[in-house]
This record gives sequence, structure tokens and C-alpha cells, in this order.
Amino acid sequence: MAKESMKAREVKREKIVAKYAAKRKALKKAGDYEALQKLPKNASPIRLHNRCKLTGRPKGYMRQFGISRVVFREIANKGLIPGVTKASW
Repeated sequence: MAKESMKAREVKREKIVAKYAAKRKALKKAGDYEALQKLPKNASPIRLHNRCKLTGRPKGYMRQFGISRVVFREIANKGLIPGVTKASW
């Protein structure tokens, strides 16, 4: 499990990115890079990091499901994800 402070930090970044998205787009279109630098660092969408919705794990994230590989395996083995079966040949 990720620390609660790390999860909260990511949520805060998401809000800041959403808040400044239109302003960043307008400044980029105008080519005003000095004004872009004056915006908060966390306003850049590149600073966002995908995290598991259940555990907050930052690595091994599966975009299609929104969870980490560890949680995915646990849930899939229990049969809670429709259409996912364990491979056997």
C-alpha cells in the first residue's frame, strides 16, 4: 500500500492540471513560454503518474483496468474480472 500522503499528492496534482489546462493550452498556442514557466510546476500534465486505484502502487500499472499487476492477478484468480481466465496450454 502506498502512503496516504502520496495518494493525496497525486489527487492534488490532478486537480491543478485540470485547473490550468485551458490556460496552458492558450499560452502554448500563443508561444508565450515565459508565462508558461511562471505557472506552477504541478500544472504540467507530464508530472502526473498513474497509480493503482485500490492500493496506490505506482509501478506495474495496467491502463486497461486501472489497477496494478499484483491486484489484477489477485482479482483475476478469484474470477472477479469478466472475460479474464488463467492461461493454460
